[in-house]
Amino acid sequence: MFDTHVNLHADAFAEDLEDVLARARNAGVRRFLAICDRFDNYPRVKAIAEANPDIWNTAGVHPHHAKDFPDLTPNTLIEAASDPCTVAIGETGLDFHYGYSAEDEQVTNFRRHIEAARETGLPLVVHTREADQMTADILEEEYAKGAFQILLHCYTGGQELADRGLALGAYFSVSGILSFKNAHDVRDVISTIPLDWIILETDCPYLAPVPYRGRRNEPAYLVHVAEALAKLRGEDAKDITLICEQNSLKLFKKIAE
Repeated sequence: MFDTHVNLHADAFAEDLEDVLARARNAGVRRFLAICDRFDNYPRVKAIAEANPDIWNTAGVHPHHAKDFPDLTPNTLIEAASDPCTVAIGETGLDFHYGYSAEDEQVTNFRRHIEAARETGLPLVVHTREADQMTADILEEEYAKGAFQILLHCYTGGQELADRGLALGAYFSVSGILSFKNAHDVRDVISTIPLDWIILETDCPYLAPVPYRGRRNEPAYLVHVAEALAKLRGEDAKDITLICEQNSLKLFKKIAE
């Protein structure tokens, strides 16, 4: 399995990261993508990847932190992308739920990441919450300027954004949310997305799947995300994990180079 979204630099893993990784490997996780949420965390995230041959990383600024990096340029991200361990741009996007950064700051941050993804050819890891319409509009506007690969991570958006994303060749990652009892809307949308465009993630230490909901999430729990997707699609869990792994390697091409 490939856990395509892990926050290994989080404080939640400060005391036992090696044990966490060992449990994940024992559970069958063979690749990890460590996510950069703030650019001042990039050295820490990259160091984790450099120390482990089965871990790669991204370079980016989460929309919550857009206000803290007003001077971030596409060139800064492009330079980071030259590192062998850096295989994607992001996570970036729009999040209007909490409003930690102003809308204009988030939009500027988002477009700068898109430019870097377009220039490097690396996939763009997109976070979107309560911003479906604007996210789709920006992706379409920017795609018209030149193609880039899109990943709508931890997808909880609506059907319209899913359809517009698919029209742009976007991939979608599913998390433990898929297993939550009341996540009917999420399951309804994911059930309409062709399996060839779906990958798996934990988003650990957040969003632990059933039966671990409410606890610290770990990459080892990715198997339960796969089981939730298999149940939804009426497929064997082993087949699902294989398909999603193959999809992940098609998306993150730099890993296979």
